[in-house]
Amino acid sequence: MSTTTAQRVVAATDTANPGYRTLWRWHFYAGLFVMPFLVVLAITGTLYCFQPQIEPLLYPHRLVVKPQVVPKLTEDALLSNARAAMPKDAVAVTAAIASAPDRSTEFVFRLANGEKQSVYLNPYNGDVLGTLSVENRFMQVDRMLHRKLLLGKPGELLMELAACWTLVMIGTGVALWWPREKTTARAALVPRFALRGRPLWKNLHAVMGIWLALGALAFVLSGLPWTGSWGKQFKALATAANLGAPPGAWGGAPLRSVLPSGTPIDAAATSGTSAKVDKTRATHDEHDEHAGHGANAADMDSMPGMVMDDLPLPLTPWAVGNSRVPTSTEPHAAQPRPLSLDHVVAQLAPLGLTDGYSIVLPTSPAGVYSVSYFPGDPKDERTLYIDQYSGAVLKDIRYNDYGAVSKAVSYGTSLHMGRYFGLANQLLCAAISLGLAAMAVTGCVMWWKRRPQRSLGAPSRERAAPPMRGWKTGLVLLGMIFPLMGATLLAVWLADRTIFGRGARQPV
Repeated sequence: MSTTTAQRVVAATDTANPGYRTLWRWHFYAGLFVMPFLVVLAITGTLYCFQPQIEPLLYPHRLVVKPQVVPKLTEDALLSNARAAMPKDAVAVTAAIASAPDRSTEFVFRLANGEKQSVYLNPYNGDVLGTLSVENRFMQVDRMLHRKLLLGKPGELLMELAACWTLVMIGTGVALWWPREKTTARAALVPRFALRGRPLWKNLHAVMGIWLALGALAFVLSGLPWTGSWGKQFKALATAANLGAPPGAWGGAPLRSVLPSGTPIDAAATSGTSAKVDKTRATHDEHDEHAGHGANAADMDSMPGMVMDDLPLPLTPWAVGNSRVPTSTEPHAAQPRPLSLDHVVAQLAPLGLTDGYSIVLPTSPAGVYSVSYFPGDPKDERTLYIDQYSGAVLKDIRYNDYGAVSKAVSYGTSLHMGRYFGLANQLLCAAISLGLAAMAVTGCVMWWKRRPQRSLGAPSRERAAPPMRGWKTGLVLLGMIFPLMGATLLAVWLADRTIFGRGARQPV
């Protein structure tokens, strides 16, 4: 296409579709920032979605055992064998309860240096099959790449920003695709493989994008509540409005752990102020990042003010993340004997929990058994706290106890992770994720084919752009809802006005 012809096409496009180039310019900026993160999110998210199938292939000698007709050993016997295989100063913190005949039994220990290590045993004969670092196992590294690029808090904020800018990319992309004039629905929704060169890439990018838009939007909205900055504030707001965590999670009626002497000890008495809770959680988060705070790290699970998100669990329902874990002051008298793990497992069976849950073990005389059941169907989620001496159920939190926001987030999380309707859900998530990665690739190819030399290649601004008040209002609202993104929106707008300038007009 000659320069004159290209200019005519640009002029015709600007006249027929006022605001088109403005939308394209913002779509370009959003894509420029989002594309590399989108590829990382797509690959790591797809891998994590298939964790149940991938991990047994990666660690078959630890996770998989040969089914036998003999009864399995008791949980207490297996835990005793696991303790014998670990250093004397290692503390057992979590037991994973599973009944599958071909899977090993797992216990998580916290070492003296603060690191967590899983120990796997054959449930039929008690043999120790091996260990794995909780922080360094493949799927945990993949998960941390997905959440924070292995960069700690800065990486988490970058991923949060990428998710927010994806909303801009989706909105402007749909607006650019929207059929105009005599364009038929078929032409807008079906790829035209007869095209060649850049027009073919543009058509594939547009058609594929519109088919993926709804899934991408669902991914972003279901993932944002789990982010460390905006998600944390969103959870606090939902809780304050009685739409999030169950009553008593933050304030309200405190949980109580009753000592055998019969003297109830209020958990709130040792929980301190909210500032102390935040400090404790910040310390724990830092510990998880750097894995090493000395011997005292083994006792972190019983520190005052701990909440469910602080416990050594692989996953915790969003609604109960801020639920306080009950504690009590240590007694001055000789400590009575706590209940065994076998007793707790047997106690949970009549309550409807028989498989696929985790138990955080009490690591101090003031601790309790914290049970977390996080299945694929959110309606079956359960969180229980059990007194380690009397076996009393201090609290039993179920899906019906959640607020409206927490219920919606629970369903979004299950769908986002490919857990809700089995393999079909996993395949759907993989198709959306890999499709978004393909969108990033096609967008990059389109830019490469039209790129000017020694220039960013951003689409030029229109000479007389329409007011576009609706879009401006939408961006302002988006910036208010996501303040971190609002700051970057302002920064990009200023850079666009002062640094990049109008630039040369590019072909559409």
